[in-house]
Amino acid sequence: MNLSDYILKFLEKKKVFNVFTITGGAICFLMDGFSRNKKINYTSVAHEQAAAMMADSYSRLGPNFSATMVTSGPGATNLLTGIACSWFDSIPAIHICGQVNRYELSNYHNSTKKVRQVGFQETDIVSIAKPITKFAYQIKNENEIRYILEKAYYISQSGRPGPVLIDIPMDLQRKNINHKKLKAFKPKKEKIKKEILFKKISEVVKNLKKSIRPVIIVGGGIRISKTTKDLVSFLKKIDVPVVTTWSGVDAITHDRNNYVGNIGVYGSRSANFAIQNSDFVLSLGSRLDTRVTGGVPKNFAREATIASVDIDRDELYKNRGLKIKIKINVSLSEFFKAFKKKFKRLKISKTAWTQRTMLWKKKYPIIEEQYKTQKKFVNPYVFMDLLGKYLSKDDVVVADDGAHLTWALQSIKVTKNQRIFSAFGNSPMGYAFPAAIGASIALNKKKIICIDGDGSIQINIQELQTLITNKLPIKIIVINNEGYGIIKQFQELYLDKRYEAVDSKKGVTNPNFSKIAKAYGISYSEIKNNNEIGKILKKTLKSKNAEFINVLVKPNQKIIPKLTFGSPLEDLSPQLSREELLKNMIVKPISKNKNIIESN
Repeated sequence: MNLSDYILKFLEKKKVFNVFTITGGAICFLMDGFSRNKKINYTSVAHEQAAAMMADSYSRLGPNFSATMVTSGPGATNLLTGIACSWFDSIPAIHICGQVNRYELSNYHNSTKKVRQVGFQETDIVSIAKPITKFAYQIKNENEIRYILEKAYYISQSGRPGPVLIDIPMDLQRKNINHKKLKAFKPKKEKIKKEILFKKISEVVKNLKKSIRPVIIVGGGIRISKTTKDLVSFLKKIDVPVVTTWSGVDAITHDRNNYVGNIGVYGSRSANFAIQNSDFVLSLGSRLDTRVTGGVPKNFAREATIASVDIDRDELYKNRGLKIKIKINVSLSEFFKAFKKKFKRLKISKTAWTQRTMLWKKKYPIIEEQYKTQKKFVNPYVFMDLLGKYLSKDDVVVADDGAHLTWALQSIKVTKNQRIFSAFGNSPMGYAFPAAIGASIALNKKKIICIDGDGSIQINIQELQTLITNKLPIKIIVINNEGYGIIKQFQELYLDKRYEAVDSKKGVTNPNFSKIAKAYGISYSEIKNNNEIGKILKKTLKSKNAEFINVLVKPNQKIIPKLTFGSPLEDLSPQLSREELLKNMIVKPISKNKNIIESN
């Protein structure tokens, strides 16, 4: 069998149904394999960065993970931003790069080892990609192909998932192999020490029972581990206030009677009051990064005993000021399985505490009444709230970065079977649109709602051609504030309103989106004020075609609330009066750290 045919057969067996690609000389022999294999498809894209982002979202939603195939040099290096999205958010994907012939590699001869480049477009992509992949390897000979493919697949899926990369020289792509004699990869099975796990779960239950103000944090690990149903069963037994991180926002429905909201730097006041006043915290699948804890981790849930379930041991032992007392280093599936076995009839409820958190939620809504009476421009909070109400029960929303991502996550209330996600850890401009394409392809050309910004959409705007070619009914919603709003807010807070490189006054401009949409044959709509939101959303969301919706918001529109100047999470800006803040605090208040600058 030809080695390229073997690779496609392997992907086919692993249920990789789609490969995102731009062809090139160094990948041509591998791409030629598609002419002989009709059971696996490929999507030709316009930029390799977009290909990696499409593969990322496909893996989040699809029947299994996805793959990219690109040429050497710039083709491979263009993947890196998308690979980093998968790396930081723990998304499995396999990236296959073509490489120059082995005899053209600079390390092939002793005399050329210090030469920068021998073969045309030769680049050591393995060394470059290693820090943001779980496994990166260049094939040395044709007989190791099975072993490396199986190893890469296993590593990508096991433990904390993530992307892998395989670099294949051109001369090996066209080799013939005896596939029956290839060496297999046999992973070592790690045994879970159930006695220790049961002991730690018992400790969690003991703390839950004796606590007065417990809170459960739901993180992105729930979706990654595919344990949303297990979580629902768990929360039936443990009826206490629940908060989510950004990446855990769609792991539960927001109509639960104990769901308080998002926590963190851009969290809701109610959820932050709950976590900061807690006496016991159980974190399920969150790495508890500084976007969750604030810039001073020791001030997070400062009077609470913290228990954390995380498959990544290193996340439990970061020791950056956050003190995790009960460290449970297992997968969430193993945790829920053991919990169910150990405590079959357990029921814990903290009614009075839950009611208090619900009062906070009612008192401090994200969507304030004054936003609805705004006459000029669209208020993004009103828009996102209405968008959430018009969504279908199984809609998928992919948001980009910055202010529009924040407004979406603060405002949209997730209902059953809905998904809303972004590349939360890497958070690059330009993710949402290609990710929406990958999501639509993964779900058999399903309607996807893409929330983007006027700056972000331009990063991968070339993929409009990919959208049209594949006839995808994606709704592109551009929240247009004529610049980089989240950075302007940062400059206002910390740089005395010196607005550099953020708007048209300093060279940041937008094209005519109407003309761009027309050039690609995409229906275009514009929403200029709150009164126009409902009518246009109803029409565009019902459409079976691609839609481009330009939503005009104030150039100086703020994110409200947000954490500033090293304050503890309970003291979001705009700050409440000190009297009102103290009324909401059960634990002892603390002052802010004036040396901390919260990231934008």
